[in-house]
Amino acid sequence: MIQTGEYKGASIIIPEAVVAELEAQANQGREIGFSGLTELQALCRLSEEGTIELKFVGVRPTLEQVKLASGGEIDALIRNAAIENSAKFITSDVVQAEVAKAKGLDVIYLRPQVEGFTPLGIDQFFDEHTIAVYLKDRVSPMAKKGTVKEMRLVKIRDQYITDYELRSLAQEILERAKRDPDGFIELEKRGVTVVQIGSMRIAITRRPFSDGMEITAVRPIADVSLEQFNKASIIKTRIVGDKRGLLIAGSPGGGKTTLAQSIATYLADHGYVVKTMEAPRELQVPDHITQYTTLEGSMENTADVLMLVRPDFVIFDELRKNEDFRVFADMRLAGIGMVGVIHAIGAHDALQRFSDRVDFGVLPQIINTIIFVDKGEITNIYDVGFTIKVPEGMSSEINLRPVTTVSDYESGDLLFEIFKYDGETIVMPVMSTVAAPAPLKSPSVQREEENAQWKILEKEIQREIGRYTDGYVDVHMLSDSKAVVYIEDKDVPAAIGKGGKNIAAIVNKVGIGIDIRPRTELEKVPAAPVQEEELQLGGGVKIRLDKKQLAIICPEQSGKIVDVFSGKEYLFTATVNDTGEIHLAKNSTIAQELIKRYNQGDTIKLRPV
Repeated sequence: MIQTGEYKGASIIIPEAVVAELEAQANQGREIGFSGLTELQALCRLSEEGTIELKFVGVRPTLEQVKLASGGEIDALIRNAAIENSAKFITSDVVQAEVAKAKGLDVIYLRPQVEGFTPLGIDQFFDEHTIAVYLKDRVSPMAKKGTVKEMRLVKIRDQYITDYELRSLAQEILERAKRDPDGFIELEKRGVTVVQIGSMRIAITRRPFSDGMEITAVRPIADVSLEQFNKASIIKTRIVGDKRGLLIAGSPGGGKTTLAQSIATYLADHGYVVKTMEAPRELQVPDHITQYTTLEGSMENTADVLMLVRPDFVIFDELRKNEDFRVFADMRLAGIGMVGVIHAIGAHDALQRFSDRVDFGVLPQIINTIIFVDKGEITNIYDVGFTIKVPEGMSSEINLRPVTTVSDYESGDLLFEIFKYDGETIVMPVMSTVAAPAPLKSPSVQREEENAQWKILEKEIQREIGRYTDGYVDVHMLSDSKAVVYIEDKDVPAAIGKGGKNIAAIVNKVGIGIDIRPRTELEKVPAAPVQEEELQLGGGVKIRLDKKQLAIICPEQSGKIVDVFSGKEYLFTATVNDTGEIHLAKNSTIAQELIKRYNQGDTIKLRPV
C-alpha cells in the first residue's frame, strides 16, 4: 500500500507487543518471526527515505500477559494501541478483525486472496521438466529434472545464491501461504518451516536445524489417472469389492503418492465418499475430497473425527509412526476402506514394518492387497491370506501354528510367511523348491551356483552367531530355507536369547530358519539306523527309531495329554495318539534331546496333564 502511494506520508504505528511477538518467534527459530522482522526493516527504510513516519508505541508485554497470549491478551494490547492513537487498524487475523470492529475501530481486514496472484520468486527456477529445486546459501541453485522413471540433478546457474535472496524468497512464500486459500503452513518448529502452496511443497530450513539456510521446493510434474497405470483393472476390482484394505509400498520418489491420489480420484468419481489423512497435505485431489491433517498433533484425534464423518474410503499418506499403524488398523477393522502409503524397498520390508506394530493374526483383515510401485509403474501385486499350517522350512506337526501368507497375485506363488516363533514375529521368505530351468547352464554349473549360495549363507550365519560364542560355529545347510547350527553348549542360551529374541533377529536378517543345537549333540548323537530300531529308556518307556521318525510308545496313556520329564526336568508336552504313541520328526530338537538323554542313561517319565 505504501509502495503504490496509497499511504504516502502516513504515520505507521507499530505496537511494541507486535515487535515482542516477532522477536519471540525468531528466537524460537520460526521462519514467520524472521519474515515479520524483515517487513519491519523495510518500513524503517521507507521512514528514513521520508516516505512515511514510523512510530513504535506502547509497552512490551509482561510475562503474565505472554502466558495469557492464547486467550487474546497480546491482541488486546495491539488493539489498545489503535484506540489510543485513533488509528486505522490493519490485520489479516479474522478474529482480531471482528473484535476490533466490535470495539468500534476502523478496521482494514486483509482477506485471503482468491485470484490474481503474481508468480512466486521461486517459480523462476522451475520449467516443465523440473521436479524439485534445491536452493542453499553460498551454493549454486540445483534442480532435479526429468520424469519419475529417469531423473537427473542439474545446475541451474553458476552464480551462488545469497542469504538475502533466500530470505526474500522465504518471506514471499510465507506471505503467499497466509493469503492463498490453497496455502498452508504444515509444520513450524525451531529452524524449519514446511509450507504447502497448491501442488508445491516447500521446506525452509535455517540454523540450528541445518548448517545454513536452505529452501527445497518439490512439485508433481504429471497428473496421472488410474487408467494410465498398468494392472489398473486388478486394483479397481479389488478396491471396490470386499478387499478394501490396500497398502501401497515403494521407495521414496517411486510414484506411491501419485498412485494413491489416482485411486482417491477414481473412487470419488464413482460415488464413494473419500477423505484423506496426511501430514503434510500433499495429495493433489479434487476439491470434493476433503484433506485432513493431524488434530492437535495426533492422527488418533483425526481418526475420531473421521469415524463420526463415516467416509467410505480413507487415503492415509504416509504410515511412519507407531500411532499411524495403530490408527490404520483400527479404522480398517471398523469397516472403513483404507488405502495406506508406506516407504519400503520391498514387500518384505513393508510387512516387517507392519508386523512389528500390528498382531500378525489380524494382518489379513487389515491388509488384503499390497501394491509395490517403482519408477512410476506397478511392478507387483501381492495377496495376503491366513491359514493354520507348519511354516515352510519347519518339520513335524508340533510346529503347526497360525501363519499369515503373502503370495504373488498373478502367479499364485507363495512368497512370504509371517508367524510367531518363541514369542517373536518372523517374516520369512519362502524359497521355491522347484527352480526354473536355465537353458544355458549345465546341471553341474547349477549345482556349483547352489553350493556357492549356501556357502555365502553359511558365512553370514557364522558371522551373526559368532557374536554369541568364542568357539567354532558349525553350520549345516539342510535346504535353501533351513540350517542347523552347532555351537558350544554353554553359549546356546545366549545365542537363543530371552524368549528367542536373539535367534529371531538373526532369522529375520538372514531370511532362513535356523535351529541352534549344542556341540555335544553333534559329537554324541549316533548315526540314524537304516532299519527300524526299538530302544528301552529308563523308567519303562520305549522309543522306536526309523529313518525319519521317533515314536514314544506308551499304550497306557492312549488319547491323553502328557508332560514328558527327564528325571525331574520338564522337556515338553504332547498328545498321545489312539494307538498309544507320540510321534516326533527324528531331526527335530525334541527328538534329538530324547536320544541324547538315552545316551546319558537318564530316566524318562510321562505324567498325564
